Amino acid sequence: MFKEDREEFKFEWSHLGDIDLGRPNLGPKTSVAVYRLMQFTLRDAAIRHTDAETARKIFYDAGHSAGTAIYENMMESPANFADLVAKLQRLLVDLEVGVLRVEAADLETLTFRITVSEDLDCSGLPLMDEAVCTYDEGFIAGILEAYTGKPFRVREVDCWCTGDRVCRFEAVLAQDVSGAAQAAAGTCNAT
Repeated sequence: MFKEDREEFKFEWSHLGDIDLGRPNLGPKTSVAVYRLMQFTLRDAAIRHTDAETARKIFYDAGHSAGTAIYENMMESPANFADLVAKLQRLLVDLEVGVLRVEAADLETLTFRITVSEDLDCSGLPLMDEAVCTYDEGFIAGILEAYTGKPFRVREVDCWCTGDRVCRFEAVLAQDVSGAAQAAAGTCNAT
């Protein structure tokens, strides 16, 4: 699973194993502190062994892979965008990841402004001078790409850690990354 070098992602849903079999007493959940401990120590190690920008790319790519896997394995094919949002909202609450809302969506240009409150990655962290939800950026990009079949770039524009009480993300088609802020400004409300 992890012993060979690779150029492409090889994650498979089966790598998660049979959690019911392996954890008959403790079950499938753990604490937010343990999740953050794993994520932040992995990020720290990635920065130490590479550099901050490479670590950021690693976490974005990991989130993207997870978003794609969640879409393919935990979401029944949505009938339309509203159905996708409803299913994703339910799933993220059921998994205790966060409360997702779509503030704006332009289905013609495929630009979106999405918020997550009570975010697993950062809600409750102290103020700092950076947004930290890189994994979430990739996760949202993976979900949107799996749904549309088109590549997305997602950027966090507001974060609990920068003083906001929700994490806000702007999503645009990958070829339109430079116009993310302009595209988000011209969107219409959805969900």
